[in-house]
Amino acid sequence: MILGLSLGHRTVREAEHWLTEQLGSLDLPDLVACTHLVTAPYPHVALSIAAPVAADRLAGLPTTPPELRAAADRSAAEHAARRSGRAVLYPGVARMVGTLTVGEVVGVSAIERVVLLGGATAGPEVPLETRGFVRPQWRDGQLVLVAMPHHSGGVAPFEVPDPTPCCADH
Repeated sequence: MILGLSLGHRTVREAEHWLTEQLGSLDLPDLVACTHLVTAPYPHVALSIAAPVAADRLAGLPTTPPELRAAADRSAAEHAARRSGRAVLYPGVARMVGTLTVGEVVGVSAIERVVLLGGATAGPEVPLETRGFVRPQWRDGQLVLVAMPHHSGGVAPFEVPDPTPCCADH
């Protein structure tokens, strides 16, 4: 079962904090919780949560307001089809700290592939500097991490932990 939720979170950071606060301590080994950017009925971040082993433990979560139900349903459908969704919580996320090889990342987490900007797949021996912030996405049925070259000589996730807001220096 995949639960779609749309609670009106205005930012990805706000949605991530909510997911971590609500689900981070549940100790569900197969949990995959994702964020989804949606535009209707207004721009916000919807959520999808899959916990096949213990779906009953999600029963206490809030319900989506009627006006956001379509966004929640769409997010759940996209997650179920493994087409879209940015994973915040997933098996192995706690181990995504420091520098690991791509082979280690794939071996100890739900991440199935690491691709470089431009589309090439990173080899298993390539070092990945996690920066403690690894957010793979569903793409073509796989949980894929997009990476870019890192000054250390390896790669790092494309998404940075604390991005500079647009126009911050204006």
